[in-house]
Amino acid sequence: MGYGAIMSLGVPATGATLSHAHFLNHHFAAHASALPLFPATLPKHILIKPSRLRRTRAAVLSSAAGVGGAMLQDAAATALVVGGAYVLVSTFDNLTRRNIIEQTLSRKLVHILSGLLFWHPGQSSGARYFASVVPSLNCLRLVMNGLSLTTDEGLIKSVSREGKPEELLRGPLYYVLVLILCAIVFWRESPVGMISLAMMCGGDGIADIMGRRFGSVKIPYNPQKSWAGSISMFLFGFLVSIGMLYYFAVLGYIQLEWMQTLERVALVSFVATLIESLPTTGIVDDNISVPLASMVTSFGFRLLAHCRSALLLYLSFHIMNVGNQSYSLFLAARVYTTIEW
Repeated sequence: MGYGAIMSLGVPATGATLSHAHFLNHHFAAHASALPLFPATLPKHILIKPSRLRRTRAAVLSSAAGVGGAMLQDAAATALVVGGAYVLVSTFDNLTRRNIIEQTLSRKLVHILSGLLFWHPGQSSGARYFASVVPSLNCLRLVMNGLSLTTDEGLIKSVSREGKPEELLRGPLYYVLVLILCAIVFWRESPVGMISLAMMCGGDGIADIMGRRFGSVKIPYNPQKSWAGSISMFLFGFLVSIGMLYYFAVLGYIQLEWMQTLERVALVSFVATLIESLPTTGIVDDNISVPLASMVTSFGFRLLAHCRSALLLYLSFHIMNVGNQSYSLFLAARVYTTIEW
């Protein structure tokens, strides 16, 4: 349709067809001029009151200050733990040099205390990484002294059995690597890391001390282990595990059903004690076998709980006659996957 035909619908013609530019100017100039490029006022939903803007800025600054304050607290706590770890090792080194305590006792006390004290309750979202700084620094010290790049006689005497630098690259190194793993992977949100840490530090550490003092009666299948050491490991591993879980539960980091927790921790302690008593010292170090057994058993409990819950859901839907067997299984799977364990 030509512009002349369009004009015949009410647009006065001048006897000739208007050009394209004239047509646009005639029809749209008036409407375009009615739309200001920069309106004098904005719609109400776009306007932001200055007071609201100030409150928003204050909230952002307060949140940033809170995050920064939490990180500063974690950094300060990490610095204190680093200093405390150095003082701990130096103290037992001095006690050993003065023949106040034996080297084996000194080594085990460092083994017990250093693993439990570094687990401080951080405040920031990166608290697990701050906590891992202490074992990471100790890992670096062990590697440097184990490779004889530096020589720290106090460290070597405190954590080695025979005073040889290369010993630092075995049990002590495995120990700090497990601490780093528990801090970064599990941290305080998972009981698995706490129980594994407690069994390695508290349980295994006490087992050696009690076994050397009262271990005259040996286990039949392993003459290097005693009943006194194994019983002490079970008891103290259980108690230290419950103590750590209770501590972080009171702080609000985890929620537990305590009767069920007591049963599961007791069984984890039994399995870890059984693994520690096996004659595998020359094959795998206790600082690997004990926490690994604790982790596998703890995860096994979770897997069994999940399977049992899924089975109960399936049976419930089937008994209620919701539908056929496949549909009941489908509903059970859907409900099961929505449960937060």
